[in-house]
Amino acid sequence: MDFSLNEEQTAIRQTCRAFAEQEIKPRAEEMDAQGAFPYQLVRQMGELGLLGLPFPEEYGGAGADFLSYCLAIEEISRGDVSVGITMEAHTSLGATPFSLFGSQQQKEQYLTPLARGEQLWAFGLTEPEAGSDSGGTQTRATLQDGCWHINGSKAFITNAGTDMTGGVTITAVTGLRSDGHKEITNLIVPKGTAGYEIGRAYKKMGWKASDTRPLSFDDCVIPEANMLGRPGEGFKQFMQILDAGRVAIAALSVGLAQACLDEALKYAQQRKQFGMPIGQFQAIQFKLADMDMEIELARLAYFKAAWLNMQGRPYSREASIAKLYASEAAKRAADQAVQIHGGYGFMDEYPVSRYWRSVKINEIGEGTSEVQRMVIAKLLLATQPQ
Repeated sequence: MDFSLNEEQTAIRQTCRAFAEQEIKPRAEEMDAQGAFPYQLVRQMGELGLLGLPFPEEYGGAGADFLSYCLAIEEISRGDVSVGITMEAHTSLGATPFSLFGSQQQKEQYLTPLARGEQLWAFGLTEPEAGSDSGGTQTRATLQDGCWHINGSKAFITNAGTDMTGGVTITAVTGLRSDGHKEITNLIVPKGTAGYEIGRAYKKMGWKASDTRPLSFDDCVIPEANMLGRPGEGFKQFMQILDAGRVAIAALSVGLAQACLDEALKYAQQRKQFGMPIGQFQAIQFKLADMDMEIELARLAYFKAAWLNMQGRPYSREASIAKLYASEAAKRAADQAVQIHGGYGFMDEYPVSRYWRSVKINEIGEGTSEVQRMVIAKLLLATQPQ
């Protein structure tokens, strides 16, 4: 069992770490305070090929493996998680559906500019009444005279309203299956389509520099060809998309947790109490040790899930384990980092305040911790003899 990274993986990690340290981290506090989308950074990432890492070179991607992509997400998120989630949502949720399920024409038309970093794309799954119950989609699309007529709304959608956004792929109910359940289909809605309205950006507790908005569709008409795959394949498609996305969110969580440890280590060596650095006290040392241990375990969890993905083997259980453990470990790391900083940790002048505000959503986005436990238990029970 070899845990070492190959040359390409190492190079990608080093490139992203340097970019995060030199370009992202110095701007993180200002981005959080202003809540402005980081266009310059996103365009720079596009120029570096980071927005198309896991996609084939023939469609403008870098042709990197899935672990390389996750390593990149970790390092970018270590610099700032708002930038990390912008990259993750664009790649895992926006562009990956075209790569996995798009026709040749759709890949050429949509995937290529996304992989090149020329555009961003969003994925609309969550609705006001359909969160953890993703099958509870209420947005509907009716096929009339060769066009889909869409009516409904989406909530908490990332990357939908930027100047770089090309559009959104949404889930919609397009009929009933033979078993009486909803037929869910994924539909491609370009930005600017009549009847498609992008709401005002949410005011958020964290991830303030990322773009998150509600969407609405009022008799929004798109061509029949703007269907991803075949009718009724939407649920199966987004479950596959979410498995990979959960591994990427685990990597994002590890990056944020590592940033918490970085700051806690630095502060513990600088801050003096009772005549010595607080890092000399066992109470602080134990906190640092626990943070390091949990970060390493979370990293190994997403490594394994990414490896299974690359082997073409089932990994839904491992994806949920990685996402669940990494997100909760990141929350504990943020909490301990603030505690080590004491009163200063409560002040926005110190990065750990921003980390603490941003970490909570990791336990919610792309499947809550409760949903991950449901997935793990379901798969666990399915392997047991009756």
